[in-house]
Amino acid sequence: METDPALLFDDTSLADERREAMLYLEEAFAEAIMSGIDGDCIAQAAIFSALTEFVATYGEEAVAKFAERLPERIRQGEFTLSIKH
Repeated sequence: METDPALLFDDTSLADERREAMLYLEEAFAEAIMSGIDGDCIAQAAIFSALTEFVATYGEEAVAKFAERLPERIRQGEFTLSIKH
């Protein structure tokens, strides 16, 4: 049985490692933007890279199920960092 990649985010033992990984990604984004790469292009590449890694780790079906839940999570503001006006 394939593991759902979403379960990784429920594992509190990985919280510190996720925070550290986020710092690396933020630095990479900042460097790319300073080099003149459009933020949208960086974001698309990051999503593609993340999904590729998930598929390699968990398989296509598990990642497809994970992705099916993304629209609702987005609408609920899970990925929104700023205050909505």
